Amino acid sequence: MTTLYTLWMSLQEPLKRHIHLLTVTIVRKRCKWVFKKKLRPDGTIEKYKARLGAKGYTQKEGEDFFDTYSPVARLTAIRTAFLNGELEEEIYMDQPDGYVLEGQEGMVCKLLKSLYGLKQAPKQWHEKFDKTLTSVGFVVNEADKCVYYRYGGGEGLILCLYVDDILIFGTNLNVIEVVRDFLSKSFEMKDLGVADVILNIKLLRGDEGGTTLVQSHYVDKVLSRFGYSDCKTASTPYDSSVLLRKNRRIARDQLRYSQIIGSLMYLDSTTRPGISFAVSKLSRFVSNPGDDHWHALERVVHYLKGTMSYEIHYAGYPKVLKGYSDSNLISDADEIKATSGYVFTLGGGAISWKFCKQTILTRSTMEAELIALDTATIEAEWLRELLMDLPVVEKPVPTILMNCDKQTVIIKVNSSKDNMKSSRHVKRRLKSVRKQKNSGVIALDYI
Repeated sequence: MTTLYTLWMSLQEPLKRHIHLLTVTIVRKRCKWVFKKKLRPDGTIEKYKARLGAKGYTQKEGEDFFDTYSPVARLTAIRTAFLNGELEEEIYMDQPDGYVLEGQEGMVCKLLKSLYGLKQAPKQWHEKFDKTLTSVGFVVNEADKCVYYRYGGGEGLILCLYVDDILIFGTNLNVIEVVRDFLSKSFEMKDLGVADVILNIKLLRGDEGGTTLVQSHYVDKVLSRFGYSDCKTASTPYDSSVLLRKNRRIARDQLRYSQIIGSLMYLDSTTRPGISFAVSKLSRFVSNPGDDHWHALERVVHYLKGTMSYEIHYAGYPKVLKGYSDSNLISDADEIKATSGYVFTLGGGAISWKFCKQTILTRSTMEAELIALDTATIEAEWLRELLMDLPVVEKPVPTILMNCDKQTVIIKVNSSKDNMKSSRHVKRRLKSVRKQKNSGVIALDYI
């Protein structure tokens, strides 16, 4: 009885909110209720949630909407409802189940503001949020349009917008409370207090300072979901001596393989750079996995089982951004393109990393390393622009030291001569890296 009552009350809240914000009005002749359980970090139910959503898949481009966009701050930079966005198009939907007005059963709702489910809802919400913040002195970060900052009088604030979740960072609690009160008056929002879980990432604060990111609870959830809770452990996530080939036979449990890969890709992108290379390689066989691919995938899972408590700790020092790039020419039997990889560290922990197949063919390890360095340099340039407006490193942002393990590449970049016998695509990458080096964005060092 208690659960039914709680569920019923969860229906009342969003409907009252729509009426309060004048989201709908009744007119002549699409919507559904979306139910969700909000869980605590330990997996227990915190509350039942209900949302009234429009059936956006029935919208026609050019008639019901024109532009779509979802405001997501990059995890490197790290849901307030969509009900605040002003609609530019004329949209109608059915009256919600259980709330059809007596005597007006043939009528529908005309949306006055954006609603969950509409394709343009995220865009409208972001435009409203952006306009509200910039009106009180916040500036949009040029590198990430979902990061806002405001400094003055020795105090500073940084806001990160992730769809409709807002993270507020401030130099002290007073400035945070001021902006929180302002946002509460401007939008229908809920203050969840000091952040302890963000996007399935736990935030731990030590007594001696610093912040730690850990996802042991998410790893445990993945292991339990796919039946690996009692599996053995592995010391490394990938066996480089195994050459993977394309599967020429019938796929083995392709759906489950893709589900595991999807879970690992999220883990890789948030707090576990150690599995990034393995996940990148194994994701290439997601359409037709065979026994060898399954064995390699299970090795990653076994590795996570033994390293569940691994975390990223940011001590706040050194406040120097460093980068590392590497590549391997060929690691699989059917492979014709190399794999690039890079990682950047700041404050004692990794803040950005990526492993991916290169987009062009290379003829030597030197060319493969050069392509990897160029990919890392692009990220270095973006990070430098991001940090330019944030009080994380000294200003002006110092040159980023890029570490490379190929001396030939360093010599080629430092040289002003273009005597390399390579394709024009590789030469263009060389010129790009050389330009960033000469402009002071990066400096090269052999490791």
